[in-house]
Amino acid sequence: MKNLTFKQFRYFEALAREGHFGRAAEVCSISQPALSLQIKDLEDSLGVPVFERGSRHVRLTAFGENFRARVQTILQAVDELDDLARTARRQPFSRLRLGVIPTVAPYLLPKIIGDLLAAFPGLDLNIRESVTPKLTQELAEGRLDAAIVALPIPDPAFTEWPLLTEDFVLLRPQSEANTPVPDIDTLKTMRLLLLEEGHCFRDQALAFCGIDTTRPREMLEGSTLATLVQMVGAGIGVTLIPAMAVPVETRAAAVAVSPFEGLKPNRRIGMIWRKSNPLGSGLQDIGAIIHQSLASQPETTSR
Repeated sequence: MKNLTFKQFRYFEALAREGHFGRAAEVCSISQPALSLQIKDLEDSLGVPVFERGSRHVRLTAFGENFRARVQTILQAVDELDDLARTARRQPFSRLRLGVIPTVAPYLLPKIIGDLLAAFPGLDLNIRESVTPKLTQELAEGRLDAAIVALPIPDPAFTEWPLLTEDFVLLRPQSEANTPVPDIDTLKTMRLLLLEEGHCFRDQALAFCGIDTTRPREMLEGSTLATLVQMVGAGIGVTLIPAMAVPVETRAAAVAVSPFEGLKPNRRIGMIWRKSNPLGSGLQDIGAIIHQSLASQPETTSR
């Protein structure tokens, strides 16, 4: 196994993640034949196959699953060596790979990107928008430096840096603008529009409404907040959205925005990163800049 290379490890991990030679080759910016050759050389060096080839997809063998866990550890360690070197050169943020959940990205990023680039001239800012489980996985694998998500994250491997707390508001058709805001018991009986499974905001909305997800009920789903808002405007039902999304999503929709009375539903947004990341102190600086950027903008619901 003396011929194993880090390049092969990168190609192996890309193929394991994508499950398809064509997509993996595109991710790695090489041709599919070149990727196939590198994987064959890897398997020849190991003396055992790491993939099962199908007509359309590939999947890891039992050995491949175990091998991948070790490869991910190696790749993460190599990435952290690069981070350590950047810190030693006092240039920790020539590049920042930042993940952001979809219910935050369109509304928060325009507020903070300018301040980040001003604080770190020449910063190569790579944004990855995805749901929390995928972001935490990529963070753990070293493919992201940090992620902005809803807190808390129940994983002791991550450091959390709170950024803001924001309320949820109720969206109803415009025709209901002058009617009383429904309480939780009434809300449970209404047709509630939710994001599809995988979004943490969906879980937060269900928890506030006290809805038992194991029991069938009439709910409709959308893939984005914009879709939910337009469905409400069409009179299909009601939904909850975070306050930061209101100015953007309700501009061209016939909806009524109603704050909840009494105990208001809310969420905490923060930045997380691996505790083992050598750039940890610099990421605290990034978190502080983002927090200050949001605090200086009165339209941001921050407390």
